[in-house]
Amino acid sequence: MTENADDARHKTKMENRKAVQDAEVASKSIEKGLLIVHTGKGKGKSTAAWGLMLRALGRGFRIGVVQFGKGAWETGERKAIAAFGDQVSWHTLGEGFTWETQDRARDVAAAEKAWAKALELMADPSIGLVILDELNIALRYDHLPIADVVASLSARRPDLHVVVTGRNAKPQLIEAADLVTEMGLVKHHFAAGVKAQEGIEF
Repeated sequence: MTENADDARHKTKMENRKAVQDAEVASKSIEKGLLIVHTGKGKGKSTAAWGLMLRALGRGFRIGVVQFGKGAWETGERKAIAAFGDQVSWHTLGEGFTWETQDRARDVAAAEKAWAKALELMADPSIGLVILDELNIALRYDHLPIADVVASLSARRPDLHVVVTGRNAKPQLIEAADLVTEMGLVKHHFAAGVKAQEGIEF
């Protein structure tokens, strides 16, 4: 008897929950290109962008990728994406992290080159999603003018989705974004001496 009563209460509760959820979903009618920012000290910012890229590829999108800061080292995601041919236009235009180059002029030049490619990809009407990996780092170190970057991102065509990754997202970018996720660092295996590993970090 008790089990039947519990089942009935659960069914009623879920029916009410579904009604609320259905009404919430039905109230959303806007369709637009999103500016998405993944930031924070936790691991997973670029990884989340690659997951979104896979979803968009499954829906037939063409994708543009520009990597700021990261050097041209071979990663698992880049190897995997090669299978999609020209459905993905991938550009790794950094010369390594800024603490590796130790040359501000080179870092600025690399960031400017990468941003020019980003603008080119955003202007391509065949591309539905652009990922600007580690752009936040270039902005953090003032390798690019934040006002110009935010203005261009805000002026993108209405149906274009853009994802920006990297720690320390600037307040101006957060304000302009439609979706901001901050990855929180709770625990990281590096602290226990575990090195970066293929298939997990790269």
